[in-house]
Amino acid sequence: MVPLEGGTMPTALITGASAGLGRALAAALVSRQWTVVGDGRDAAALDSAAREIGFTAVSGDVADPAHRAALAAVAGAELDLLVNNASSLGVSPLPPLARYPLAELENVYRVNVFAPLALTQLLLPALTAARGIVIGISSDAAVEPYEGWGGYGSAKAALDQLTAVLGVEQPDLAVYAVDPGDLRTAMHQRAFPGEDISDRPLPSSAVPAFLRLLDERPPSGRYRAADLLAAG
Repeated sequence: MVPLEGGTMPTALITGASAGLGRALAAALVSRQWTVVGDGRDAAALDSAAREIGFTAVSGDVADPAHRAALAAVAGAELDLLVNNASSLGVSPLPPLARYPLAELENVYRVNVFAPLALTQLLLPALTAARGIVIGISSDAAVEPYEGWGGYGSAKAALDQLTAVLGVEQPDLAVYAVDPGDLRTAMHQRAFPGEDISDRPLPSSAVPAFLRLLDERPPSGRYRAADLLAAG
Protein backbone atom coordinates (compact mmCIF):
# COMPACT_ATOMS: atom_id res chain seq x y z
CA MET A 1 0.00 0.00 0.00
CA VAL A 2 1.37 3.38 -1.03
CA PRO A 3 0.97 6.79 0.66
CA LEU A 4 -2.54 8.11 0.40
CA GLU A 5 -3.62 11.35 -1.26
CA GLY A 6 -1.97 14.38 0.28
CA GLY A 7 0.96 12.32 1.60
CA THR A 8 -1.04 10.78 4.43
CA MET A 9 0.31 7.39 5.41
CA PRO A 10 -2.04 4.43 5.90
CA THR A 11 -3.23 3.35 9.34
CA ALA A 12 -3.42 -0.21 10.67
CA LEU A 13 -4.95 -1.71 13.79
CA ILE A 14 -3.38 -5.01 14.85
CA THR A 15 -4.75 -6.99 17.77
CA GLY A 16 -2.30 -9.10 19.74
CA ALA A 17 0.62 -6.85 18.80
CA SER A 18 2.77 -7.42 21.88
CA ALA A 19 4.42 -10.63 20.65
CA GLY A 20 4.60 -13.21 17.89
CA LEU A 21 3.09 -12.55 14.49
CA GLY A 22 1.26 -9.41 15.59
CA ARG A 23 4.47 -7.80 16.77
CA ALA A 24 6.29 -8.83 13.58
CA LEU A 25 3.54 -7.35 11.40
CA ALA A 26 3.56 -4.13 13.42
CA ALA A 27 7.32 -3.80 12.99
CA ALA A 28 7.10 -4.36 9.24
CA LEU A 29 4.35 -1.78 8.77
CA VAL A 30 6.06 0.84 10.93
CA SER A 31 9.20 0.33 8.83
CA ARG A 32 7.01 1.20 5.82
CA GLN A 33 5.93 4.42 7.54
CA TRP A 34 2.47 3.20 8.49
CA THR A 35 0.67 4.52 11.54
CA VAL A 36 0.04 1.42 13.65
CA VAL A 37 -2.26 0.92 16.63
CA GLY A 38 -1.68 -2.31 18.54
CA ASP A 39 -3.44 -3.97 21.43
CA GLY A 40 -2.62 -6.77 23.85
CA ARG A 41 -3.69 -8.14 27.21
CA ASP A 42 -0.21 -7.91 28.76
CA ALA A 43 0.19 -4.16 29.21
CA ALA A 44 3.89 -4.31 30.10
CA ALA A 45 4.79 -6.46 27.09
CA LEU A 46 2.66 -4.31 24.79
CA ASP A 47 4.21 -1.06 26.03
CA SER A 48 7.69 -2.52 25.61
CA ALA A 49 6.95 -3.57 22.02
CA ALA A 50 5.36 -0.21 21.24
CA ARG A 51 8.39 1.71 22.52
CA GLU A 52 10.83 -0.50 20.63
CA ILE A 53 8.91 -0.55 17.34
CA GLY A 54 7.14 2.80 17.40
CA PHE A 55 3.40 2.12 17.43
CA THR A 56 0.51 3.31 19.59
CA ALA A 57 -0.34 0.87 22.38
CA VAL A 58 -3.87 0.38 23.70
CA SER A 59 -3.74 -2.40 26.27
CA GLY A 60 -6.77 -4.54 27.03
CA ASP A 61 -8.76 -7.63 26.15
CA VAL A 62 -10.32 -7.58 22.68
CA ALA A 63 -13.23 -9.59 24.11
CA ASP A 64 -14.12 -6.56 26.29
CA PRO A 65 -16.63 -4.18 24.58
CA ALA A 66 -15.18 -1.15 26.39
CA HIS A 67 -11.71 -2.00 25.09
CA ARG A 68 -13.02 -2.39 21.55
CA ALA A 69 -14.63 1.05 21.82
CA ALA A 70 -11.29 2.47 22.96
CA LEU A 71 -9.56 0.90 19.96
CA ALA A 72 -12.13 2.38 17.59
CA ALA A 73 -11.64 5.81 19.11
CA VAL A 74 -7.88 5.67 18.65
CA ALA A 75 -8.11 4.22 15.12
CA GLY A 76 -10.04 7.26 13.90
CA ALA A 77 -12.50 7.92 11.11
CA GLU A 78 -10.55 6.10 8.41
CA LEU A 79 -8.74 2.78 8.82
CA ASP A 80 -6.80 1.12 6.04
CA LEU A 81 -6.10 -2.24 7.67
CA LEU A 82 -7.54 -4.33 10.49
CA VAL A 83 -5.65 -7.48 11.46
CA ASN A 84 -7.68 -9.74 13.75
CA ASN A 85 -4.65 -11.52 15.17
CA ALA A 86 -5.34 -11.85 18.92
CA SER A 87 -6.52 -15.34 19.81
CA SER A 88 -6.75 -17.90 22.57
CA LEU A 89 -5.38 -21.42 22.31
CA GLY A 90 -7.61 -22.67 25.09
CA VAL A 91 -6.72 -25.46 27.48
CA SER A 92 -3.12 -26.66 27.56
CA PRO A 93 -2.24 -29.51 27.17
CA LEU A 94 -4.80 -29.75 24.37
CA PRO A 95 -7.68 -32.02 25.44
CA PRO A 96 -9.84 -34.22 23.21
CA LEU A 97 -13.30 -32.86 22.49
CA ALA A 98 -14.85 -35.61 24.60
CA ARG A 99 -13.28 -33.99 27.68
CA TYR A 100 -13.07 -30.36 26.59
CA PRO A 101 -14.29 -28.07 29.43
CA LEU A 102 -17.21 -26.22 27.85
CA ALA A 103 -16.60 -23.02 29.82
CA GLU A 104 -13.07 -22.91 28.38
CA LEU A 105 -14.41 -23.60 24.89
CA GLU A 106 -16.84 -20.71 25.26
CA ASN A 107 -13.91 -18.45 26.07
CA VAL A 108 -11.99 -19.65 23.00
CA TYR A 109 -14.95 -18.73 20.82
CA ARG A 110 -15.43 -15.43 22.65
CA VAL A 111 -11.85 -14.40 21.86
CA ASN A 112 -11.32 -16.07 18.48
CA VAL A 113 -14.73 -15.60 16.85
CA PHE A 114 -17.06 -13.15 18.57
CA ALA A 115 -14.44 -10.52 19.44
CA PRO A 116 -13.02 -10.25 15.88
CA LEU A 117 -16.53 -9.97 14.45
CA ALA A 118 -17.56 -7.38 17.03
CA LEU A 119 -14.44 -5.31 16.41
CA THR A 120 -14.91 -5.54 12.65
CA GLN A 121 -18.53 -4.42 12.97
CA LEU A 122 -17.44 -1.45 15.05
CA LEU A 123 -14.73 -0.45 12.58
CA LEU A 124 -16.67 -1.03 9.35
CA PRO A 125 -17.46 2.67 8.81
CA ALA A 126 -13.78 3.59 9.13
CA LEU A 127 -12.69 0.66 6.95
CA THR A 128 -15.30 1.46 4.31
CA ALA A 129 -14.25 5.12 4.23
CA ALA A 130 -10.72 4.01 3.39
CA ARG A 131 -11.72 1.08 1.15
CA GLY A 132 -9.61 -0.89 3.55
CA ILE A 133 -8.45 -4.41 4.17
CA VAL A 134 -9.50 -6.89 6.87
CA ILE A 135 -7.28 -9.86 7.70
CA GLY A 136 -8.30 -12.70 9.99
CA ILE A 137 -5.44 -14.90 11.14
CA SER A 138 -6.36 -18.50 10.42
CA SER A 139 -4.63 -21.85 10.94
CA ASP A 140 -4.27 -25.18 9.20
CA ALA A 141 -6.19 -26.50 12.21
CA ALA A 142 -9.23 -24.75 10.72
CA VAL A 143 -9.29 -27.24 7.85
CA GLU A 144 -7.38 -30.29 9.11
CA PRO A 145 -8.73 -32.61 11.88
CA TYR A 146 -5.74 -32.72 14.21
CA GLU A 147 -6.22 -34.66 17.44
CA GLY A 148 -6.56 -32.27 20.36
CA TRP A 149 -7.13 -29.21 18.20
CA GLY A 150 -10.93 -29.41 18.09
CA GLY A 151 -11.47 -26.31 20.24
CA TYR A 152 -9.00 -23.95 18.64
CA GLY A 153 -9.44 -25.41 15.15
CA SER A 154 -13.22 -25.19 15.11
CA ALA A 155 -13.04 -21.59 16.32
CA LYS A 156 -10.62 -20.73 13.53
CA ALA A 157 -12.91 -22.50 11.05
CA ALA A 158 -15.75 -20.29 12.25
CA LEU A 159 -13.56 -17.21 11.85
CA ASP A 160 -12.67 -18.35 8.32
CA GLN A 161 -16.35 -18.56 7.40
CA LEU A 162 -17.16 -15.20 8.95
CA THR A 163 -14.27 -13.71 7.02
CA ALA A 164 -15.40 -15.31 3.76
CA VAL A 165 -18.98 -14.08 4.11
CA LEU A 166 -17.78 -10.60 5.07
CA GLY A 167 -15.80 -10.52 1.85
CA VAL A 168 -18.95 -11.25 -0.14
CA GLU A 169 -21.09 -8.78 1.78
CA GLN A 170 -18.52 -5.95 1.69
CA PRO A 171 -17.31 -5.79 -1.92
CA ASP A 172 -15.58 -2.42 -1.37
CA LEU A 173 -13.24 -4.07 1.15
CA ALA A 174 -10.53 -6.67 0.65
CA VAL A 175 -11.14 -9.40 3.23
CA TYR A 176 -8.64 -12.20 3.78
CA ALA A 177 -8.29 -15.22 6.02
CA VAL A 178 -4.56 -16.03 6.15
CA ASP A 179 -2.96 -19.22 7.43
CA PRO A 180 0.57 -18.17 8.42
CA GLY A 181 1.76 -21.74 8.99
CA ASP A 182 3.43 -23.17 12.11
CA LEU A 183 5.49 -20.46 13.76
CA ARG A 184 7.75 -20.29 16.77
CA THR A 185 5.46 -18.41 19.14
CA ALA A 186 4.56 -18.59 22.82
CA MET A 187 1.06 -19.80 21.96
CA HIS A 188 2.41 -22.57 19.77
CA GLN A 189 4.72 -23.59 22.59
CA ARG A 190 1.71 -23.85 24.91
CA ALA A 191 0.18 -26.32 22.47
CA PHE A 192 3.26 -28.52 22.86
CA PRO A 193 4.29 -28.13 26.52
CA GLY A 194 7.75 -29.45 27.24
CA GLU A 195 8.55 -30.02 23.55
CA ASP A 196 11.24 -28.30 21.53
CA ILE A 197 9.63 -26.18 18.81
CA SER A 198 12.83 -24.43 17.77
CA ASP A 199 12.52 -26.02 14.33
CA ARG A 200 9.51 -23.80 13.58
CA PRO A 201 10.27 -20.59 11.69
CA LEU A 202 10.12 -17.24 13.42
CA PRO A 203 6.97 -15.12 12.93
CA SER A 204 8.90 -12.63 10.81
CA SER A 205 9.28 -15.31 8.13
CA ALA A 206 5.56 -15.06 7.32
CA VAL A 207 5.46 -11.27 7.12
CA PRO A 208 6.41 -10.98 3.40
CA ALA A 209 3.27 -12.97 2.54
CA PHE A 210 1.10 -10.40 4.31
CA LEU A 211 2.93 -7.51 2.66
CA ARG A 212 2.26 -9.11 -0.71
CA LEU A 213 -1.47 -9.11 0.04
CA LEU A 214 -1.32 -5.43 0.95
CA ASP A 215 0.69 -4.53 -2.15
CA GLU A 216 -1.23 -6.60 -4.69
CA ARG A 217 -4.73 -6.66 -3.11
CA PRO A 218 -5.95 -9.91 -4.73
CA PRO A 219 -9.62 -10.93 -4.51
CA SER A 220 -11.04 -11.56 -1.05
CA GLY A 221 -10.58 -15.15 0.10
CA ARG A 222 -8.48 -17.58 2.13
CA TYR A 223 -4.73 -17.64 1.54
CA ARG A 224 -1.79 -19.65 2.86
CA ALA A 225 1.38 -17.72 3.59
CA ALA A 226 3.43 -20.59 2.14
CA ASP A 227 1.62 -20.30 -1.19
CA LEU A 228 2.03 -16.52 -1.32
CA LEU A 229 5.74 -16.84 -0.55
CA ALA A 230 6.24 -19.60 -3.11
CA ALA A 231 4.50 -17.56 -5.79
CA GLY A 232 6.74 -14.59 -5.03
